[in-house]
Amino acid sequence: MERQRKMFKIRVLMTAMSVAAVAMFPASAVQAERTVGILTHDSAAQVGYTLFAPMNSYTTYLIDNDGRVINQWESDFLPGVSVYLQEDGSLLRTGQASGNSDFVAGGQGGQVERFNWNGTLEWSFRYSEEGQYKAHHDVEPLPNGNVLILAWEMRTEEQCIAAGREPGTMQDGELWPERVIEVAPDGFDSGEIVWEWNTWDHLIQNYNATLPNYGEPSDYPGRMHINYDTGLNDGDWLHANALHYNPDLDQIMINMHRLGEFWIIDHATTTEEAAGPAGDILYRWGNPNVYSRFAEPEDRVFWGQHDARWIPEGYPGAGNILVFNNGRNRPDGAYTTVEEIVPPLLADGTYDLDSSGIYGPAASEIVYIADLPTDFYAPFISGAERQPNGNTLICSGPWGEFFEVTPSGETVWFYHNPVTSNGILSQGELPDMQGGMSTNNRTFRSSRYGVDFPGFVGKDMTPGLPIEIYNGPCLPDLDGDGLVAVDDLLAVINSWGTGAGDVQGDGQTNVDDILQVVDQWGLCD
Repeated sequence: MERQRKMFKIRVLMTAMSVAAVAMFPASAVQAERTVGILTHDSAAQVGYTLFAPMNSYTTYLIDNDGRVINQWESDFLPGVSVYLQEDGSLLRTGQASGNSDFVAGGQGGQVERFNWNGTLEWSFRYSEEGQYKAHHDVEPLPNGNVLILAWEMRTEEQCIAAGREPGTMQDGELWPERVIEVAPDGFDSGEIVWEWNTWDHLIQNYNATLPNYGEPSDYPGRMHINYDTGLNDGDWLHANALHYNPDLDQIMINMHRLGEFWIIDHATTTEEAAGPAGDILYRWGNPNVYSRFAEPEDRVFWGQHDARWIPEGYPGAGNILVFNNGRNRPDGAYTTVEEIVPPLLADGTYDLDSSGIYGPAASEIVYIADLPTDFYAPFISGAERQPNGNTLICSGPWGEFFEVTPSGETVWFYHNPVTSNGILSQGELPDMQGGMSTNNRTFRSSRYGVDFPGFVGKDMTPGLPIEIYNGPCLPDLDGDGLVAVDDLLAVINSWGTGAGDVQGDGQTNVDDILQVVDQWGLCD
């Protein structure tokens, strides 16, 4: 009986599509109840497709600017925590591998996977060994097909003291310095490490004069002061959370969350050279107190920052560095800013150190701040990336919100992630909240890929359904005409010739798929 009722409903709808007089529903009637998915889409938004991996989901999504799914990939692992599209259309994804209880902290990973466009797993590489090392937070695909992987490595209290660490300053009796490896995929589940860089090779200390790395830290800005007090003395000493590669400079940026600065190192070295002076830090910015005796506490700019990255060639601000400055423990209050830095790059690829021993510039440029600064505060995860049109796409990770702002600060696109640990939300619902913050739709980053991205060539880019469930009064305005009507269902049905309408996943498109759309959208009677 229920199936017959739905079939009758569909016949009525299809008949209604064929007549000139069709009941229209103002978009505002639906917008007033929208809580997830697309909340704002202005014509000034950069056209493209947005990739994101909800932290509590095994699915990675690619959506268009209307919030409709273009593609999605399923993994056996929760994200650990970054994802990238590659120029052949494949997805490079991190995963939270089981085991290795010696490294338990935010951003833990251990697994790297590559799926083709159709969702087939083509490469799976585990970099996690009990008591030795574990990949975390980020990876970076290289132009040569290799992959950079960020990892913790284990150093015991004995090793730390032998490197000049003051005894009694390690609450866990260990430190996890950062390591970057370059892996050449080899077969389905293996890879060869072809390059490596280690923080441990670039330490300085002024505690034990009998050790070879003894010296005044401010005289060695290219090295890390092993006794710098981050205020947190657990094993996750530096807590790097981002990698970025500049192919024009052949340099790597590492974002050091707990230090309040990012580092740039040279990739144009051998592993042996990277362990010596050639592997010292080329440039660092955000908190000169870490390396300079001349710095003042107020010189610190970054507080819990994420996603330090170069702006690509051809984009406004190309060559500059964009950083999501979370603002956690910021002395003047809890608020978040997105900031841009013009690095003092010299012709030989090095960076100018001023006469006081501090790397410039003296200040950053604020790209985005709320009118009332405390209205925008994302204390952890998150990121920002420049768009070709000069806008900036911002991910407010703790809230699962992605929004695009113009240079003047106007929001022209806004998406609220509907994917939670409890399932996919219906329109009108909100994620679980605790302490005024979303708890189950968090997202590490979001990335926009232009319509001319090489990975889309030859791929089926036909939009499917939005992720969120529609039990509301009507269809969403899928065709973008400012009205909500049965024309929007017709737009979906017309697209089904490409196979996008196989909602049931049974390999064919038929009336069962239409029935599911009716169930999901709650069409107006």
